[in-house]
Amino acid sequence: MRPNLLASSVLFLAAVSQFVSGQAPFSVDTRLAAQNALFDDSWQANLKMNPTLATAVGDYRYNGQLGDYSLAASAARHQREVADLARIKAIDPTGFPEQDLISHDLFLRQFQQRVEDYDLKEFEMPLSASGGGGGIHANLADLPLSMPFDSVKHYEDYISRLHQIPRAFLQTEDVLRAGVNDHLVPVRFIAEKIPGQADGVIAANPFLLPLKKFPASFSDADKKRLTEEITSTVTNEVFPAYKQFAAFVTKNYIPYTRTTLSINSLGGGKRRYQATLRRFTTTDLTAAQIHNIGLKEVDRITGEMAALAKANGYNDLTSFRDHIEKDPKYQAGSAEAIVEDFRKYIAQMQPRLPELFNLLPKTAVTVEPIPPFQASAATHYQGGTPDGRRPGRVSVAVSDPTHRSYINDEAVAYHEGVPGHHLQISIQQSLTGLPEFRKHGGNSAYTEGWGLYAEELGKEIGFYQDPGSDYGRLRSELFRAVRLVVDTGIHDMGWSRDQVVEYMRNSHAIDEPTIQAETDRYISGPGQACSYKLGQLKIRDLRERSKRQLGSKFDLKTFHDEILSGGALPLDVLDARINRWIKAQLPAVASN
Repeated sequence: MRPNLLASSVLFLAAVSQFVSGQAPFSVDTRLAAQNALFDDSWQANLKMNPTLATAVGDYRYNGQLGDYSLAASAARHQREVADLARIKAIDPTGFPEQDLISHDLFLRQFQQRVEDYDLKEFEMPLSASGGGGGIHANLADLPLSMPFDSVKHYEDYISRLHQIPRAFLQTEDVLRAGVNDHLVPVRFIAEKIPGQADGVIAANPFLLPLKKFPASFSDADKKRLTEEITSTVTNEVFPAYKQFAAFVTKNYIPYTRTTLSINSLGGGKRRYQATLRRFTTTDLTAAQIHNIGLKEVDRITGEMAALAKANGYNDLTSFRDHIEKDPKYQAGSAEAIVEDFRKYIAQMQPRLPELFNLLPKTAVTVEPIPPFQASAATHYQGGTPDGRRPGRVSVAVSDPTHRSYINDEAVAYHEGVPGHHLQISIQQSLTGLPEFRKHGGNSAYTEGWGLYAEELGKEIGFYQDPGSDYGRLRSELFRAVRLVVDTGIHDMGWSRDQVVEYMRNSHAIDEPTIQAETDRYISGPGQACSYKLGQLKIRDLRERSKRQLGSKFDLKTFHDEILSGGALPLDVLDARINRWIKAQLPAVASN
C-alpha cells in the first residue's frame, strides 16, 4: 500500500510543481479540480482505513471489516497524512470561492496538526480517555447498537466483525506494550477500571441484541442459522478475547501505569498539553489564560444564579439552592421517568425551531436509556446517517435513577437533542457543495460550543418556566466554566485529585457521583472539557458583534443559519466567516 501511495503523490506533485513555480498558468478551475480530487481521494482512503466510520456515515461497503488497530496501521495512516499534506500545500488557492478557500484551510490545518502530533505518540495510549469507559472494550460493545440490521447481508457483516474482535484485542495489546516501552501510559487508577468494565460487557452481553429484532421478512431458516452463528461466535471467540484482554491489562499493563496526573508528566514539557488544548479548542490560548477565563465565568454565572434566587423570593443563593436540590419533585423515580423527561423537552422544542432557524434538521431523533454495560457513561448524542435511515440518538444516563435529579434535564435535552447536537450535526450532514470531510468532521470547540449555546435558546423562546429547570440551566453552564478551571489545574498547575474534587464540590455545579466520575474523566482525557465554554463564548461574542454592527437589520434566524451552514469550523475560521457575512450586509444597511 505505502509504495503505491507515495508513487501517486510523487506524480501529483510533479503535475502541480509547474504551477507552483510559475511555469504554467493553471486556471482556478484546474486547481479547484485538483483540490476536490484530493479531498475525495483522502476521504475514500479514510473510510477504507476506518470501516466503523464508514458505517457511521451510512457507507456500508466495509461493513464486514472491523479495521486495523495495529502499530503498523498507525504508521500507514501517518504516511498517508504526510503525503496528503504535501498535496494540499502544492495547490495554490488564490481566486477560490469562499467555501473552497475554507475547505483548503481546514484540510491543511487538520493534516498539519496530525503530522505534527504524530511524534507525541499518543496513539500508544488507546485506553487513556475513559469518560465512562473509553477504549476498544467499550467501543466494540457498541457494535450491535451502531450497525444496520435490515438484511441478511448486514447480519453476516456483523458476524464477520465479531470474528475479528480477538485480532483487534491482540493488536491493541501490542500497542499498549509499545506505550509501556515509551513510558506513555495512563494514570493507574484509570487503567484499573478497564478489567471490570470488560467483565461488565461480558455480563451484559450486548452482542446478542440483534437476535431480538429480526426483520419480519427473514425466513425461519435464516433466523436459526444467524442465531447459531452469532451465539457461537460470541461464546467461543468474543468472550474469551475479552477475558484475555482483561487479564493482559491486569498483569502486563497496570503495573507499568503512572501515578502522576498531569499529561505533561509524560514528557515533552508543556508542549503535550498545549497541543491537546489546541486540538480541542482550536485556539492558541495558553492553559493559564483558559484557567483565568474559567474563574471569571464561574463568578459571573454564580452572580446570575444569585439573581435568580432573589427573583424567586429567596434571600441568598444558598437557601434557594438547598430548596431546589432537596425538593422531592425534582428527584427521579425511575429510569423510564428520566427518559420520558428528556423526550418531553425535545418534543416541546421541535415545533418552535422555525422561530430560531431557517435551516432545520431532516433526520429524526430518538431518546433511549444508556444500556447497563455502558452505565458509567454520561448522557450523549450519536449522529444518524445522512439518508435518514438511522436516526440520531440521544442516549440518557439512567443508572441508579433514584439518586438522580430532573434539575438539569431540560438544559441537557436541548444540548444533546434540539436545538443542540442533533440539529447542528443533521444540518451539517445535509449541506451541499462541501467535501465529505467537512460534512462528517468537526472539532469539539464548535460542536460542544454550539450545544452549550443551544441550552440558552430555550430561555429565549419562553421555556425554563420552572425555577428548578432555570436553575439547572445556569448550573449546567457553571459546570462547563468549572471544567476550564479544573482541567488546566490538573494538567498545567499540578492539582491533586483531592483539589479537583474540593473545587467542584464548592462550586455546587454537580452532584457527588458526577464529581467523582468527571474528575477521572479530566485526568484521563485532558483538554476536551475546555472546548464547551470557549466555543459557547465565541458564538455569543459573534452574535453580539453582529447585532452591534447590523443594528435593526440583524436577524437571529439568519445569523444561526450562517453559523450552521459552513459546518463545524475552527473558532478563528468561524470568526472570519461571520465578519465576512457582516461586511457583505453593511452596504445594504448603510443604503437603507
